[in-house]
Amino acid sequence: MAVIEVEDLHKSFWIPSVRRHTVREHALALFRRRQFERLQVLDGVDFSVEPGEVFGIMGRNGSGKSTLLKIVAGIYRPDRGALRVNAPITPILELGVGWNGELNALDNICLIGTVMGLSLRELKAATPEILAFAGLERFAELQVKHYSSGMMARLAFSVAFMAVRDVLILDEIYAVGDAEFRQRCFERFVELHSAGHTIVVVSHQPGDITSFCNRAILLEGGRVVREGTGTEVAESYLGLLAGDHVPERLATASAFAP
Repeated sequence: MAVIEVEDLHKSFWIPSVRRHTVREHALALFRRRQFERLQVLDGVDFSVEPGEVFGIMGRNGSGKSTLLKIVAGIYRPDRGALRVNAPITPILELGVGWNGELNALDNICLIGTVMGLSLRELKAATPEILAFAGLERFAELQVKHYSSGMMARLAFSVAFMAVRDVLILDEIYAVGDAEFRQRCFERFVELHSAGHTIVVVSHQPGDITSFCNRAILLEGGRVVREGTGTEVAESYLGLLAGDHVPERLATASAFAP
């Protein structure tokens, strides 16, 4: 049985159809009825993810990737279509969301960790490892409002990697952190896959999809326009960026494919 099944998924949003650029236009708008238009973000998406698989999602900005992830994670509800998630999910989507800037790292680890399903006993035992993974032992007592964006991202990744359930959803796994932290993330990524976790990866980096993913899909205009191996989808993505020019095959072999 697939751990994630998506059938004919649709999602749209209503956005203002009139743009205002001057103070006068904004003032006049107070006396007029606002007009909206429907933006179709997902338009009949189908795919499934098997247990223990590393599944990739690619697509240009605005193709519907983030909306799709938020639906799978239960943040958004689809307009129509079927979604079945048959295992607990840990999503890493928007780093730093839910953190309390007035609290220090230790308190925020407990706050976010419990939301992700860990008990306080588990969090207290794991806190030294979380701080070490993030490289933030010296700043454990510092209010996180004083953290840089990179420090916040490292802490968020570290807590999420410790709280992984059966399925891990990663949005741009290597978008943050220095080379050393990215290497630690990669090693943890491999450990989770070896332990049998299912992983869904969204990335704009063809090398990530080629290296990590058994299968992948390419989104364009809210639809799946290609499904295949990580290498095949990465090639199609590069071709899309190049105006349908077929690029040379990516040389990097999949780290997890048999």
